[in-house]
Amino acid sequence: MREGKGPSIQRLLDFGAALLQSLKSEMQKKFYITTAIYYVNGAPHLGHAYEKIITDIIARARRSLGQSVFFLTGLDEHGQKVQQAASEKGISPQAYCDEMAIQWQTFVARLNISNDDYVRTTQPRHKEVVKALLTKLHDQGDIYQAPYRGWYSARHETFLTDKDLRPDGTWDPAYGEVTELVEENWYFKMGQHQEWLVQYLESHPEFVQPDYRRNEVLGFLRAETLEDLCISRPSSRLSWGIPIPFAPDYVNYVWFDALVNYLSVPASMGDPATALVTGATATGASIWPPDLHVIGKDILKFHAVYWPIMLQAAGLPLPRQVLAHGFWQKDGQKMSKSTGNVVDPIAIIDEWGVDAFRYYVVRELDIGPDGNWTDEGFRQRYAAELANGLGNLVNRSLSMLRKYRAGRIGMVSQELADDAAEAVRGVEVCLRENRLQAGLAAVWTLVNRANLYVEQTKPFSLAKDPTQAKRLDEVLYNLAESCRVLAVVLWPFIPDTAQRIYAQLQVCGEPSQWRNSAWGGLEVGHETGEPIPLFPRKDLPPKA
Repeated sequence: MREGKGPSIQRLLDFGAALLQSLKSEMQKKFYITTAIYYVNGAPHLGHAYEKIITDIIARARRSLGQSVFFLTGLDEHGQKVQQAASEKGISPQAYCDEMAIQWQTFVARLNISNDDYVRTTQPRHKEVVKALLTKLHDQGDIYQAPYRGWYSARHETFLTDKDLRPDGTWDPAYGEVTELVEENWYFKMGQHQEWLVQYLESHPEFVQPDYRRNEVLGFLRAETLEDLCISRPSSRLSWGIPIPFAPDYVNYVWFDALVNYLSVPASMGDPATALVTGATATGASIWPPDLHVIGKDILKFHAVYWPIMLQAAGLPLPRQVLAHGFWQKDGQKMSKSTGNVVDPIAIIDEWGVDAFRYYVVRELDIGPDGNWTDEGFRQRYAAELANGLGNLVNRSLSMLRKYRAGRIGMVSQELADDAAEAVRGVEVCLRENRLQAGLAAVWTLVNRANLYVEQTKPFSLAKDPTQAKRLDEVLYNLAESCRVLAVVLWPFIPDTAQRIYAQLQVCGEPSQWRNSAWGGLEVGHETGEPIPLFPRKDLPPKA
């Protein structure tokens, strides 16, 4: 009996050690957030900018709130379109991707995105993890070879079925040239996981957000039979892709390649949770699983159906949430280059500044529904909310402090402390729930309250009466301190502006720590700097 107890005790000890290590790893885990990776064969547009900005705000907010964050974005560089575009230019696909990557990475920089890494699917670190995952699934029997006959759209790099035909039996011109193909390919056994995924979505309502997007996925899974996924293309037809390790005459299908980027970067960094796939020794930080995938609604099926099934088959923890945003229209119509009905984010930034652009897209559109850009709406928000609201508050607060007190804080006052605390709490709740539009609205409750406070207290009148010197000091403190608090809560949204407010206040450090939003940061004797307009007023054309 004693001999029998030994192994049992040892198993319990091993289990306890593994559990302790798991809990320790979870406590140290970074908040892992991603955008989709964008297809390199094209120019960045408003939708790309919006997705990067909202993801950046969430990442910055989490950092401000004290979490360690890993923020990943990047490019999808394989596929038929890249191969064709490179051929037309007479250069190699890799050279073509390298040229395009410069444009995309410059775009990210202009948006002031705080990503920690930038993945390109042509990088060796990504290719190796894709091959390792394919090998694991093949060895498990989850990948098999079979013939396929069907219609193929080269433009969309996808096979089509009768369900894709229009009522008159023709293909939509959007598919481009559609040809019939008969070929051997490799398949991933996706269909056998359909019932599991339905149950998972039902028991984890937070997995896909907003709720109506989750309902869309469940509706699809309950109404359609999930077929196995073709994951290959013969290299004779498509050579620009990652070779399949167990079938070198084939390359990996673009979606199976692209989705794995979320895994390949943590794996290449030695993340312990990914060792099951790579077999590598855990040497890096705990990043996996993703806490948040931010994507467009058009690729929801791939992230909410294909991706969790792939991970489930590989035995890996699933992402905690897929957050799908809507599309932008302009003036109530779908954007189209051919009609000139487009918004150029870089042109807007060049004229109005990056923070004005960041502010508008978040204040105008909540995450989830579709939105509508209007030039008039942008100009009006800039004038009313940025120039006359925030900008005017900071400028006149600091101008009066310099004019009446040489920029020096004379006393501490708590008069607006409760208003500021209430606004800060409201913003924090919204940021933790990824309700960015509501978060900005909560910030503006303090902007509006402080502007109203100026009108109520009339510091310009108080300055004319020597007997009101103490009251003027109180008012000037409340205004300056409100501006300092606003810099902290604005930092995730419009970081350059937040830093400029701090600079004009001559506060040491950066406004990037949420704990500094507590009232009372400015002390007696602190001296502020010269006020400089944050959002210079622009002459707007008269309304027609």
